[in-house]
Amino acid sequence: MGAYIFLGPEQGKKQDAVNNVKSQFKNNQTEEFTFYADETSAAAIVDTLQNQGLFADSRIVIVKNAEAIKKKDDVGQIVSWTANSKTSDILILLSDEIKLDAGFDKAKANKQIFYEMSENEKTSWLRDFFRREKFSIDDDCIYTILEMVENNTDALRRECSHLVYFLPKDRPITSEDIEKWLSHSREESAFTLFSRIAAGDLSRALESLSVMLAAKESASGIMAGLAYCFRRLCDYHTLAETGNENNSLELKKIGLSSLKTRSEYTAAARRYNAEAAEACLALTAEYDMLLRSPAAVMEKILMDRYILAVINTGLR
Repeated sequence: MGAYIFLGPEQGKKQDAVNNVKSQFKNNQTEEFTFYADETSAAAIVDTLQNQGLFADSRIVIVKNAEAIKKKDDVGQIVSWTANSKTSDILILLSDEIKLDAGFDKAKANKQIFYEMSENEKTSWLRDFFRREKFSIDDDCIYTILEMVENNTDALRRECSHLVYFLPKDRPITSEDIEKWLSHSREESAFTLFSRIAAGDLSRALESLSVMLAAKESASGIMAGLAYCFRRLCDYHTLAETGNENNSLELKKIGLSSLKTRSEYTAAARRYNAEAAEACLALTAEYDMLLRSPAAVMEKILMDRYILAVINTGLR
């Protein structure tokens, strides 16, 4: 049936695309295999596609972290399969990046890039979600959710699906309700990692990082989330310089509407002055580039060094 390349940071829409491909096989007996490109060789992936199954009509092979496939021979094996396969099997390459190795440009594949939603799209998505669940939600609640949940529909769907079991139905929902239950059920993310970095808690920051990497969170996704947090901290310092750090309207404009998030960034600003926040943003960009280079084979070591570097940057 062919090959698909689904790229970009928008996890929810990307997963919807994968599910749509899978739905083509709902009446067939299908074997499904999932590999991580940084753990499984290209040869093993192609062998899986070429081997005939005993009890299945077809195979779906999903390869995550496909940006790790960079060697010419490895890329060539997969591209060759896409050009020559005459079976009913499907190969799906997934990556949070927006581009794979240039060799994949020759692949005979359906390619889509899923970018992060705009603020208006996220707001509309949340309103529609809660409307379907018979909840009425105001702007303050939406701002609070967007502050506390990662910027993709997969994370939003997961967290909001948990929320509907706890939110009150006998009165209007408040941002305090949202904060209470999201904080209670929250999983490790770039936002929780930033909180631990901002507190100078090295051991808990490293622990948080380890949990995310063990759960196969991409390093590039983690760095993108931290870059967002440090940019927001820089914006907070800009407000403080003009005496607007307590102006609710101005704080909302930079994504700090809830009291909890404001408190967190106030504490972060005490540890990281404006110069230190800019330095952390530069460090994040530097290590993000390293993680995309051949040195990425040392991903865990690089990430640990990055955490140590940004925490030490906050010491004054």
